[in-house]
Amino acid sequence: MRRAGGALSVGRMIELDGLTKRFGGLTAVDHLSFQVRPGVVTGFLGPNGAGKSTTMRMVLDLDIPTAGTVRINGRHYRDLDEPLKHIGALLDAKAMHGGRSAYNNLLCLAQSNRIPERRVAEVLDIVGLTAVARKKVRGFSLGMGQRLGIASALLGDPEILMFDEPVNGLDPEGIHWIRNLMKKLAAEGRTIFVSSHLMSEMALTADHLIVIGQGRLLADTSMADFIHGNSRSYVRLRSPQQERLRDMLASAGLTAVVTGNGALEVDGTTAERLGELAAEHQLVLHELSAQRASLEEAFMRMTASAVEYHAHEPRWGESYEKS
Repeated sequence: MRRAGGALSVGRMIELDGLTKRFGGLTAVDHLSFQVRPGVVTGFLGPNGAGKSTTMRMVLDLDIPTAGTVRINGRHYRDLDEPLKHIGALLDAKAMHGGRSAYNNLLCLAQSNRIPERRVAEVLDIVGLTAVARKKVRGFSLGMGQRLGIASALLGDPEILMFDEPVNGLDPEGIHWIRNLMKKLAAEGRTIFVSSHLMSEMALTADHLIVIGQGRLLADTSMADFIHGNSRSYVRLRSPQQERLRDMLASAGLTAVVTGNGALEVDGTTAERLGELAAEHQLVLHELSAQRASLEEAFMRMTASAVEYHAHEPRWGESYEKS
């Protein structure tokens, strides 16, 4: 997918500087500054209402900032000649013309950006839609529509790609495909910026994270550092000789917390050290496992105060008067 004539140039990025967007009295994006760099998949996370979609729309000049700037390769989107050759984006797969075929939707985009017609067939093949290329888009399933939207983003063979919820509507095979596609594009030196609510999928895809809450930057860090800095890691132990195990831990200066299932949780050490201690004391272990938090747990901890709506567990058994 590289352009003819050699490798992609280095240093292509999206740059935000003090980006702000207000809708009346509501501040959707609040002095947001960060860079999205080439060569890695950058995940864009935040609770609902955090300002992710508005930020992405401002990158493409679909919303005009109240203050601050956003640049693509050092220029505003509106100043780019043939913009699809610089940045490809999937923000709303339903934006395609339902009365046109998949092929003709892409052909219109190609002609308006002086992209050769042969590229239409190439991207339809990449996303697996060759067999339905001449069918009208209004009959497409949600997953097919997503694939067509991804094809439109790839059409200009751009150095920067931006995806908002790209796995929406895709089946497991499709999710696996788009994950590997984004990694492949990043490995080619392209800049990949992707927003998703699926934490498990983001954990498998992203190398770097931008996290926002209530329009403000909360984190700009690697995936590993984000999880490490916003979660608890510990070792879980189970033994039929629990009292001896607790005495052994206390003598080693380690504090154990008893959980509901009778296991012990120990912070501040490694599973290897605990295994060696148990062997020295001839203690039988039924479980010795290092527990590391998931991206979802780390995300929930960091953004807890930035969530717009908090649901509560229903209190079953209570009676409620009908209004």
